[in-house]
Amino acid sequence: MIVALSWTATAIFADIASHRLGALPLNLIRMGLSIVFLSVLLLIVTGSPIPTYADGATYLWLALSGLVGYVFGDWCLFSCYVHIGSKFGQILMTLAPPVAGITGWLLLGEKLSWHSWLAMAVTLTGIAISIMARGGQSHKLEIKLPVKGVLLGIGAGIGQGVGLVLSKIGLENYAAAIPEGASRAVTAMMPFAGTLIRAVTGFFGFFILLSIMGKTSELRTAFNDRKGMKFALLTTFFGPFLGVSLSLMAVQYANAGIASTLMALTPVLIIVPYSIINKQKISPKEILGTIITVTGAALFFLL
Repeated sequence: MIVALSWTATAIFADIASHRLGALPLNLIRMGLSIVFLSVLLLIVTGSPIPTYADGATYLWLALSGLVGYVFGDWCLFSCYVHIGSKFGQILMTLAPPVAGITGWLLLGEKLSWHSWLAMAVTLTGIAISIMARGGQSHKLEIKLPVKGVLLGIGAGIGQGVGLVLSKIGLENYAAAIPEGASRAVTAMMPFAGTLIRAVTGFFGFFILLSIMGKTSELRTAFNDRKGMKFALLTTFFGPFLGVSLSLMAVQYANAGIASTLMALTPVLIIVPYSIINKQKISPKEILGTIITVTGAALFFLL
């Protein structure tokens, strides 16, 4: 539940920061800040600022997770906030559980029952209700949001879903690499160490993107935006530092179905604060679509 609250706060802060700083500069800044936060935490708890006992396979899978989940997924997510806002962005992020299920089926040989396919259908129905509207006098259904924003939101859901499975593989390799005599602190900090590896990969990935796209000047502009930097700091704390690390910990120590279901509550939790901040009315159709979407995500794990 703490993860869902953390991601709700992250979505709200990131929405504001994305509009002020831009998606790419914000992602690079928060990756850099998260590296500092995580390294200091590991140094205090384990005595080393870098992951202890992590082997080559651990670095490989977690780095791949960082590229897919952070560089691709989070760039899509923060860019979609600029076009459609965090409320609808988080609704589209509920695609992550079914994408994770399909990825697990492809990479790990995990089985998908008919219940899983039913849950996917429910999730997609809820998303459709939330983002579709009748077009003028024709009464035909059409997307009421910018198509670019919707596509970016879909990309974000895919990135997080695939990235979660890659993280799981990385953490399994990490756990196998830790010797029996290792301290409990090292084992307890494993999710935070894994997040650090992902963050380092994300930092270099976003830096390369900024350089290739010739947008390094936007980074200098972002640093001069004090209000934007404050929201970037809050986004980092509740996102890569706290939310992501605790999500890996939740999947590691709790029942995956219960943990994933609680983490999927973000689209529900964000409705009221987002509407208050942006002075928007909450339509019954949006509430219905959100509830159906989250129900689908829950059914995917609990059936």
